[in-house]
Amino acid sequence: MATQTNSPIPLKRLEQIANDACNSALSSAEFYDHPKTAQWNQTIIEKMLKAVMAEATPQGTTSPPYKFAINSTIVQHVVPNSQMNKSTGTGEEGEAQSSAADKKGQAGRRGMHSATGGFWNEKTDGMWSFKYSGESKGLDVVVMLIWIAV
Repeated sequence: MATQTNSPIPLKRLEQIANDACNSALSSAEFYDHPKTAQWNQTIIEKMLKAVMAEATPQGTTSPPYKFAINSTIVQHVVPNSQMNKSTGTGEEGEAQSSAADKKGQAGRRGMHSATGGFWNEKTDGMWSFKYSGESKGLDVVVMLIWIAV
């Protein structure tokens, strides 16, 4: 995980860059649309890389003293379907009943776990991850930045 001491850019600024990149890439998206995810990821990565490289490049030089890698993962929230609204049985008076336990875990979000490790110089190299919440669009974006001193 990144610490303020080894990050080439202040962590708050990295959050702003990631938010700006995600907002820009997803500005016209109304919902998760799988055929568009490759373009969204490409836009997020390109915008972040351009901003990070510009801010990490010292004045008077042409390139930053780091190599960067950026990963963007778009995660779709689970979309409720008609199955979730169907009854699971009938009560004494013929009323439809649904068990909360039957629906548990079906609505809301899909599970995701990701881990990354590296062997590097902890004083100069590192990684940082960020979750962009696209709740209103039915998706989340997880962005990871890795930097390695040159």
